[in-house]
Amino acid sequence: MQPALLVLAAGMGSRYGGLKQIDPVGPSGETILDYSVFDALRAGFGRVVFVIRRDFEAMFREKIGAKYAGRIAVDYVFQSVDALPSGFAVPTGREKPWGTGHATWCAREALREPFAVINADDFYGADSFRQLAGFLTKATGSSAAMVGFHLANTLSENGAVSRGVCQVAVDGALLGVTEHTGILPTEVGSGKKFAGETIVSMNCWGFTPEIFPRLDERFRAFLASAMVELPLKAEFYLPGSVSDLIARKEAAVRVLPTTSSWFGVTYREDKPRVVAALTELVQTGQYPQKLWS
Repeated sequence: MQPALLVLAAGMGSRYGGLKQIDPVGPSGETILDYSVFDALRAGFGRVVFVIRRDFEAMFREKIGAKYAGRIAVDYVFQSVDALPSGFAVPTGREKPWGTGHATWCAREALREPFAVINADDFYGADSFRQLAGFLTKATGSSAAMVGFHLANTLSENGAVSRGVCQVAVDGALLGVTEHTGILPTEVGSGKKFAGETIVSMNCWGFTPEIFPRLDERFRAFLASAMVELPLKAEFYLPGSVSDLIARKEAAVRVLPTTSSWFGVTYREDKPRVVAALTELVQTGQYPQKLWS
């Protein structure tokens, strides 16, 4: 069975200042998401499932989904603040959905095959998708994988970032992920708070559908705490959820170190660097001048 690609695309990009998922950055007007779908398609993925919000569904289908018609099967699921397990209600004052773990949970009824999870606004590179496809075509039971990047290669020159810092065993097994917020370039390097080679999660995962019952259990536990003691804006992060499952010995996750470059558009000021990086990849023959000719 060909694996599916689950794309988390519901965020508006509050720090970026707009819907960055549809912002052109490639030489022929491609979005970062176009490159991810292109890489997934040539790696052997058979379907893409977008997690979006209903309020921009029509625009997203027209500007993003339509260009993949006839190339790869496309489906949609919706993330909203009131998409909750039975028995839970939205707390008074809560406006935003519940984070990347929640977005993945929202796709539980749409996926029956092994699948990868990525962010819509992050560039992961062809090698990441090749490795995930190789893992997922053989994945059984509750096995899972995470593509690991060096922290120094994931920073923004224009502000602080949040990263899931990984603990990795000598055999390549993921031992845990700790979310760190507000990481600045000045804190990364030799003798500093973080080593540049620190492996981090960039929300590039591979799972079988067996993750969903376990994710549901963790989400319910999170919501129970959120109703009592967590801040109103607390988020249910996917890396933290996986880390909990590893600690409970309910999941075994393999780290797939990649040679791919990672870059994203956390801030609008990041865009020129992304444009330059993609231009170089095209000029060196790693991508065609126009992806969807």
